[in-house]
Amino acid sequence: MKKHDTLVKLHDDKYYILASSSYADDRVLTLNYGDTFAIFDRWGDIKQFGTCSQGIYHQGTRFISDMELEINHYRPMLLSSNIKNENEMLSVDLTNPDISGDQNVVIPKGTLHISRSKFLQDGACHELIILYNYGSDSHEIDLELTFDADFRDIFEVRGMERKKRGKLQAPFASGNNHIVVSYTGLDNIERQTNLHFDPAPAFIKDNKITYRIKLAPQGGAFSINCTSVFTVYANPVQFESYFIAYDKIKTGMEKSKEMVAEIFTDNEQFNNWINRSKNDLLSLLVQTPFGSYPYAGVPWYNTVFGRDGTFTALETLWVAPNIAKGVLLYQAARQATKLLPLQDAEPGKILHEIRSGEMAETGEIPFKLYYGSIDTTPLFIVLAGQYLRRTDDIDTIRKIWENILNALTWIKVYGDMDGDGFVEYQRKAESGLANQGWKDSHDSISHENGDLASFPIALCEVQGYVYDAKIQAAYMAQRLGNNEMAEQLTKEASELKKHFNEVFWDEQLGTYILALDGDKKPCRVVASNVGHLLYSGIATTERAAQAAKKLMNDDMFNGWGVRTLSSKAARFNPMSYHNGSVWPHDTAIAAYGMARYGMMEPAMRLMQGLFDASLFIELQRLPELFCGFPFRQGEAPTAYPVACSPQAWSVAAVFLLLQACLSISFDGHEKKLTFYKPVLPDYLKEIRISNLRFGNEQFELDLIKYEHDLGIHLIKKPEGWEIVTIK
Repeated sequence: MKKHDTLVKLHDDKYYILASSSYADDRVLTLNYGDTFAIFDRWGDIKQFGTCSQGIYHQGTRFISDMELEINHYRPMLLSSNIKNENEMLSVDLTNPDISGDQNVVIPKGTLHISRSKFLQDGACHELIILYNYGSDSHEIDLELTFDADFRDIFEVRGMERKKRGKLQAPFASGNNHIVVSYTGLDNIERQTNLHFDPAPAFIKDNKITYRIKLAPQGGAFSINCTSVFTVYANPVQFESYFIAYDKIKTGMEKSKEMVAEIFTDNEQFNNWINRSKNDLLSLLVQTPFGSYPYAGVPWYNTVFGRDGTFTALETLWVAPNIAKGVLLYQAARQATKLLPLQDAEPGKILHEIRSGEMAETGEIPFKLYYGSIDTTPLFIVLAGQYLRRTDDIDTIRKIWENILNALTWIKVYGDMDGDGFVEYQRKAESGLANQGWKDSHDSISHENGDLASFPIALCEVQGYVYDAKIQAAYMAQRLGNNEMAEQLTKEASELKKHFNEVFWDEQLGTYILALDGDKKPCRVVASNVGHLLYSGIATTERAAQAAKKLMNDDMFNGWGVRTLSSKAARFNPMSYHNGSVWPHDTAIAAYGMARYGMMEPAMRLMQGLFDASLFIELQRLPELFCGFPFRQGEAPTAYPVACSPQAWSVAAVFLLLQACLSISFDGHEKKLTFYKPVLPDYLKEIRISNLRFGNEQFELDLIKYEHDLGIHLIKKPEGWEIVTIK
């Protein structure tokens, strides 16, 4: 397919996210908690315009699609709105416009203050509305709340069309303060939105409730507690008071903070970036029976993703090892055991994503439990090995060792489809994803003339992951006493590295090729995938230096980060999802890879680029991606219209960048914490790291930058540990 054919083929990408308008001009605010997330406008309302994506979603379904507040039939005036620093609450301040009656202004603007506070918790949305009269006269107010629930599947909201839907029941009042809206889907599952009001309103009619409120002068106040509970399978409804529910949220937040090390620097803006990233990361963690798992991102990926969860765990492993443990145990429990073509499942394969919702239940989308990614399986092994090195938790590795062996078998039996020594992918069913690497857009793998690659495709970075998986598996086998297996895996890794460098290196291109297509023809384009090769260690030292230099050229590094595709490539488009945009996690991986090979100067440039980008972005929250236009002095990076924010592996990028510049590594078995030629950028003179955990013990240390040196001052360490500094 030629470059100009892109628009014609757009609808072939069934899972493309429709963007009729961007979040940037919708000015939305988001909350998330577990399986529930919400997109509000700045008034705290839910209104459908632009992308028509506002609403409160639970388990893959929109349970509230409209919620608007009015006083005396007027929409209030916005004073301000924000998400609190720890992501737990939306706070909105409103006032009244001039309210007329009998041809006179009866309530001058700015007389009433209307406070709205909202938070999500365990499949419910809690809202507290407080009205306060600052005027010298008493006022009678009609406060109205209108609502609607369309129960659309999130894939419908994203733009997929459905020929048929289930049965939606009209709202009905159950008592004087409780309204129920229900929907029975094509999956025969009943989903309900239950709204509870305290105190009871004066009127309930269809989808509108009305309060008649009289506010005394100079201090008259009235408060309303509105609770929305979302149920699936007609589960019993339990309403909890606003304040009891919020106390539970705060208690859980305080406990979760202990999972992640505290990092404090002498740069306030950098501290804001770290703290924002930490709070966002914690907000995306969901407690499962196996431990914490980071959901991928809000709004479109608020669920378990194998690749995203694994990379997030790797990025944060040095500061939050328990996240990795939860990811490993969860993925091991969901490892495929059968050949299931519709789900792209094969024995030993690690999942790609899990979805709930009507369309997943009916099979209209294949993602209820889907395995269509080529890289999650080797990355599972990589994470397991790195987790063992970090924690010395051999018991967890024993528990999942059979899963690791099954993953290694999958690589040999199913991953290498044609026996050429490389791992390839080709979907098993038309309903599945065509491209199954991290760049999974339908047009993300192409040749230098712009033609799309034929299947099966062997991506360069996947071979790097497989190489690293064999190295890590060898380490784990050796720790478990299986020296023969360790030697065999080490040998296989060495052979793969040699074979890979013979086939994937392109001397004329000056870097590694993107992929081999189904005819073993090289995809000779420069792409950011090469940064993952440095991360994995499969590149030779000499070629790593050349590849890094290529990544830092102007066609790849745009000043903020590394473009996914060179601006010289036939398919380059800075506004595309994977063909020229900048992804923070991708840039952080490249930076870490450069640091691994001792190339600290370009690694620091990438860290500087993302830090600078954060300063222009609201809340200093790096989004899923942004556009790949060239750096413009004094201007923000150009937003991508429907980027997820927060996105787990983007907010985790700062931790990997810090690990890269400090060159910090753990050997839990030998009890050595090593800094290998650490450096600090010019904008950081001092870093304090505390609550850096090893089991129940912790490290605390200061790093101070001097004129020609970096000092490491140890304050606390676990018993028996040695701190090694190589300068």
